[in-house]
Amino acid sequence: MNDSVTDTAETAPPLAERSYPRFAKPQRVAFVQSSWHRDAVGACWESFLREIVARGIADQQVDLFEVPGSFEIPLHVQLLAKTRRYTAIVAAGLVVDDGLTGFVAQTVIQALMEVQLKTEVPVFSAVATPQSFERGEADTERFRQHFAAKGADVAHACADTLLSLERLRGQVAAGIV
Repeated sequence: MNDSVTDTAETAPPLAERSYPRFAKPQRVAFVQSSWHRDAVGACWESFLREIVARGIADQQVDLFEVPGSFEIPLHVQLLAKTRRYTAIVAAGLVVDDGLTGFVAQTVIQALMEVQLKTEVPVFSAVATPQSFERGEADTERFRQHFAAKGADVAHACADTLLSLERLRGQVAAGIV
């Protein structure tokens, strides 16, 4: 094991002590989550909310929407993006192999990308497609841990992208870019 990695992890400041750049304008985020496999996917929402608050977006500025399954996520994301109320939207779901997994996962991801490009509202995916999933306690716990890590990752990506877009839009408005 690389000691420098271990030393860095052990000396990283606790979440409450970390500082991040602040937004110039208020941000509002929608989180669209599949209710199927909520026991695993719900961990994504919990860790996302915790991390996005640490990154400077108040929890009152983050709205949770639930849909039946992952296939229903893109339509909800599109309608939310069209409202112009949200500066970013996150999608979370678990697509389990039912013979159509590849089709459903690919369709969902492609549709989310299309929404993002059409509306210029960033859309983030925490939609997972495991190669195997047994409907038992062990797999549920494994995916719960996966979604908890994914929630923190997507919160960082969301905040970093919003900061980047805020700067870029300021530069465009100023005629710099």
